[in-house]
Amino acid sequence: MLELSNIDIKYLLGVGPKRAALLEKELNIKSADDLVHYFPYKYIDRSRTYTIQEINGSMLYVQLKGKIISYEMVGEGSSKRLVAFFTDGTGVIELVWFKGHKYIQEKYKIGVVYTLFGKPTLFGSKYNITHPEIDAVDDEIDKSAGLQAYYNTTEKMKSNFLNSKAIQKIMYNLFQKLSGSLTETLPAQVIKDAKCIYYNDALRNIHFPQSTSLLQKAQYRLKFEELFYLQLNLLRYSKLRQHKMGGFIFSKIGDYFNSFYTQKLPFELTGAQKRVLKEIRADVGSGKQMNRLLQGDVGSGKTLVGLMTMLMAVDNGFQSCLMAPTEILATQHYEGIKKLIEGLGLEIVLLTGSTKKKEREYIHKGLLDGTIHFVVGTHALIEDTVKFKNLGMVIIDEQHRFGVEQRSKLWRKNVRPPHVLVMTATPIPRTLAMTLYGDLDVSVIDELPPGRKPIQTIHQYDNKRASLYSGVRKQLELGRQVYIVYPLIEENEKLDYKDLQQGFENIKEIFPEYKVCMVHGKMKPAEKDTEMQRFVNHEAHIMVATTVIEVGVNVPNASVMIIESAERFGLSQLHQLRGRVGRGADQSFCILITSYKLSQDTRKRMEIMVRTNDGFEISEADLQLRGPGDMEGTQQSGIAFDLKIANLAKDGQILQLARDMASEIINKDPELQLPEHYILNKQLQKLFARRVDWSFIS
Repeated sequence: MLELSNIDIKYLLGVGPKRAALLEKELNIKSADDLVHYFPYKYIDRSRTYTIQEINGSMLYVQLKGKIISYEMVGEGSSKRLVAFFTDGTGVIELVWFKGHKYIQEKYKIGVVYTLFGKPTLFGSKYNITHPEIDAVDDEIDKSAGLQAYYNTTEKMKSNFLNSKAIQKIMYNLFQKLSGSLTETLPAQVIKDAKCIYYNDALRNIHFPQSTSLLQKAQYRLKFEELFYLQLNLLRYSKLRQHKMGGFIFSKIGDYFNSFYTQKLPFELTGAQKRVLKEIRADVGSGKQMNRLLQGDVGSGKTLVGLMTMLMAVDNGFQSCLMAPTEILATQHYEGIKKLIEGLGLEIVLLTGSTKKKEREYIHKGLLDGTIHFVVGTHALIEDTVKFKNLGMVIIDEQHRFGVEQRSKLWRKNVRPPHVLVMTATPIPRTLAMTLYGDLDVSVIDELPPGRKPIQTIHQYDNKRASLYSGVRKQLELGRQVYIVYPLIEENEKLDYKDLQQGFENIKEIFPEYKVCMVHGKMKPAEKDTEMQRFVNHEAHIMVATTVIEVGVNVPNASVMIIESAERFGLSQLHQLRGRVGRGADQSFCILITSYKLSQDTRKRMEIMVRTNDGFEISEADLQLRGPGDMEGTQQSGIAFDLKIANLAKDGQILQLARDMASEIINKDPELQLPEHYILNKQLQKLFARRVDWSFIS
């Protein structure tokens, strides 16, 4: 059995030191194992070679075999092109190139037999092929190529003659050398239960498919394996943490919680809030450390659930802290909670970067002697000088804005790690949550509090501004406030999108009787906070901003959100921005402004936004349209995972099966000590060895 990870890429036939350095730099391929796990992105059937005589208008692609008989330069200036006349004995076809003329003529010699592949186009009465793929006849590979694999390559690789065909050739040489079977990477029972083909067969058929059916089986096997090990790793850590780390037991629901529930609750809890509180209650009373992710749309009442969780802690003699990503958001949480708990005899403080020295000293002392029950703050909370008497509950808002290492510091503020509740207003699709937060239990608040009216979303083209501004004026006359969001900060000649600076000046001219403030990412934090505060305090009526307001300001009086060049934003981001309005009882509006020329995908995005306010439906659609790598605000720093073949948008069923099977194994054998699980341990070590072990943090 051969171990591919021990074979350095430079010793493979067709590679050598120069190509090896390029493969490492461009694709992070260092060993034969990395190479065989660099999977093709598409396959084209190259099993049939046609004659020029057979070409007709219905053919998408065609493969020919023949010679170039002459070259000719045609046209002038930008339409200058190189034309080659290619024959296979049954006719002549023109090949056309718009660039790289010198290189083409040097590389493809007249009179030499080549295999050619491309898309035939009817031009006048003759067919031609633009920028065809041309390769020297390679009987070995050409004989084996039915479905031919295509590999992604970079511009730098192509300019060094390391294109898809070259990678295929290196891959072919490697598989020719691998005469025996490759070491199996899954236990026999898992292969049987998941109905997979063997690893050796899967790898050979993913690169050199013998048939469409074998290619599908290879893809299924490799996707399943990738997702299975990801889930196995997450679930193993989760189980180990539960075993090794007992949690503080909150045995009672006491006076603080009950007094708040009966006397202070601003409105009746929704069914979803009650359900989530029950789940949290079960966690903190179980003797295991809670690690729970709380998802809920903007305005669904997550903060209230967070506060009631903190009240459970204080009833059991523990302190709590709530960490938010920005000073303005921390201040908002602090003010909101302080108002809600007034009269309960609890001490709550705010700790941020701008807290004065004297105030800081008071806070440090109060946290240490236990007279302060709750602290709300920014990353100032993780400084070593901040020590607690008995921290039992940590709540983190918008967790993806903090690095794992930053968060881990909070865990060390007590002899045992406190319970953890992570809150996010970025709805995460089920498949992504299972993978990104697979070791956290997930709770969802999927109801809005009573009295909230759904936001009305309208899509408008940018030539209809007169009616737009008259609608805005009506809202301003009613005493409401307005957000206008732009995608750019400065003029960029390549992009003709409305720029913030110009927009700010225009809005001041159109609404001279109203105060306009401006906020963007290049401002100093203090300036930004001052401007935001003007809007919060109703000193400014219109806020012109970039997406810095996406997470943060809560202004119940703001009822209009205008998003300029909405085509520039992803669905999740549009949804987050829309959530800045609709926080009061008034009807709110979100207006998406785009140009008239829109791609099909963009049109689809606008239609979804107009149709639904459901964050989960939107996040699922975003995942389908954009893929997991681009999902707004879901990639945590520190737990970036790199899926080589599986696709979270398309492989939800395979992921569910992988998780169920991994879960069954971990429940039966948490430390994978059984002989039949030796292979699992070995693979986990190999796959996750280079990661920092953050297993005991969320």
